[in-house]
Amino acid sequence: MTWENWFTAANSIALAGWLALILMPRHALLLSLLRYILPGLLATAYTLLVLVYVFHVEGGGFNSLAEVKALLGTEPTLLAGWVHYLAFDLFVGTWIAERADLLGVSRLLQAPILVLTFLFGPIGYLTFVTVETALKSASAAQEVAP
Repeated sequence: MTWENWFTAANSIALAGWLALILMPRHALLLSLLRYILPGLLATAYTLLVLVYVFHVEGGGFNSLAEVKALLGTEPTLLAGWVHYLAFDLFVGTWIAERADLLGVSRLLQAPILVLTFLFGPIGYLTFVTVETALKSASAAQEVAP
């Protein structure tokens, strides 16, 4: 199997999780799958890639941008970096969806936030935190109003 095939497989796992998170009813079993199983599969792949490839990259490291560039300069280490994003973004997206459900945020408002999280991780997270803060502030203002 080529690195491109592994990349496609990892993307397919993550995409299936995101589609389920956005489109399906959020039963406990689905949430467990999205919180633990799919990110766990991706995290396992990441761990194997790191253990086998990352520590053997000439000039690679975490102390400078040049070292990170060298570290991600091979297909297996670049794939490891990508799988890292996929695993963490799906986990964060699941957390956002669960929090949004608890706050009563409509699924129509959740969908673009989750898409932002899927595509641009921290931007989706920041968007959700902003929405959550606004909702909590509005709720607190209603409690104070006579």
